[in-house]
Amino acid sequence: MKLDGRVALVTGASRGIGSAIARRFAQEGAKVVVNYNLSEENAARLTEEIRKGGGESRAVRADVSDAGDVKRLVQKTIEAYGRIDILVNNAGVLIRNTFLDADETVWDRTIDSNLKSAYLCSKEVAPIMLKQKKGKIVNISSNSGSYHPSAMEFVEYVASKAGMNGLTRALALKLGPYITVNAVCPGWIKTDMTGDSDPEVEKRILGETPMKRFGTVGDVANAALYLASDDSDFVTGELLLVSGRSRDALD
Repeated sequence: MKLDGRVALVTGASRGIGSAIARRFAQEGAKVVVNYNLSEENAARLTEEIRKGGGESRAVRADVSDAGDVKRLVQKTIEAYGRIDILVNNAGVLIRNTFLDADETVWDRTIDSNLKSAYLCSKEVAPIMLKQKKGKIVNISSNSGSYHPSAMEFVEYVASKAGMNGLTRALALKLGPYITVNAVCPGWIKTDMTGDSDPEVEKRILGETPMKRFGTVGDVANAALYLASDDSDFVTGELLLVSGRSRDALD
């Protein structure tokens, strides 16, 4: 029960990696606020699952790329539980397109969903954590934010995750010593967002991966748990690669 009694706010938690993180945190004793924007049914199903398992959870709809919605999300969390110990900035999109064919709306939506949302949520939650003199911010980034050849085709996504890596390190300096800020950088994880990929691309990725398998949402959730728990109290500004590869392979 590494998170016993703590309050965790997980954005984009109605499916995929966010859902796995919310579920894992609840198993470790956290009270979990499941943020969603569109998938109300999925969010309700997850909160009910957590409650049936003996945990405590509620779902709150908010577009976390909108400052007003973020303020309301945080207020509802405080009204329900009185504090916020952990923020997981997981909300994001991957829009499959060819760079030369994409228009400005693809760039705006990707940056807003993947990067601006993490900025807004961190900015709203940080004063609460500083007052508590304790807090954990965990950003869900991507190894493509450093470098991954097979992901470079998604230009806007790569740029947003590189920005999140920079945001992670800047906030770690700004918010210490009471708040740690770290990022999990998953490799190729099979989720609804990644969808079906080209078999030749999958073959190439597996050929580059010593572990010879794709990652799971559970792999990412376990890494997020480490960064959200007391086990990582002396770790901040770190980009934790969860990709079945070494960091050197990305350089």
